[in-house]
Amino acid sequence: MSSNNASSAPTAPVVKKTISKDEWEKRLAEVKLNKRDLNRLVMDYLVIEGYKDAVEKFAEESGLAPNVDLASIDERMRIRAAVQDGRIDEAMERVNDLDPEVLDTNPRLYFHLQQQKLIELIREGKILEALDFAQEELATRGEENPEFLEELEQTMSLLAFDPSQPSPVAGLLDFSQRLKIAGELNAAILKSQSQERNPKLPALLKMLVWSQNQLEEKATFPKIRNFVTAELEDA
Repeated sequence: MSSNNASSAPTAPVVKKTISKDEWEKRLAEVKLNKRDLNRLVMDYLVIEGYKDAVEKFAEESGLAPNVDLASIDERMRIRAAVQDGRIDEAMERVNDLDPEVLDTNPRLYFHLQQQKLIELIREGKILEALDFAQEELATRGEENPEFLEELEQTMSLLAFDPSQPSPVAGLLDFSQRLKIAGELNAAILKSQSQERNPKLPALLKMLVWSQNQLEEKATFPKIRNFVTAELEDA
């Protein structure tokens, strides 16, 4: 009986520790950060995302030189814009002018660009041209790779649906599909230039949000809600 009574006893509520804003700011001030490391995080983000003008201005203000040719940023952004606009042939020509090995050594990326070209032909209603292109450029690659074949079949199934109506493959016509391929190509170009493919800054912000959520279970403290201003709310 005593065992049953003990197991059914109510659990004591967890008492959270409260940390005032003044105390929290004092603790934050005690954390030593290397300003140059912080500047590198910002520069890394601006370079990878292609903000050339911002890179130049930030380099002047911080005294930190970018570790990439600024002209290459311009060309990378032209290539990304071409994909986002559906101009796949232009994007591929520009990539080959920049560095032919980007596509020569990445068959998956090459297939995805060709697949995107097929999507654009279907979007424009060029059905016969789309069928010829799929047969001549994509069918063989699909036969050699089951994954490519599945993606090709999904793309070709666009022809069976009204593009103005919802369908299982309608997402291929969304702008997000262009963004996906543009991002894949951008990452490949960065890799060819020995650059990081993804900026570290967004990952650190996600880690900050996760850390705040974890700490919030144990304590009440001033949290950052606006990551633009980094202002602390009152505890």
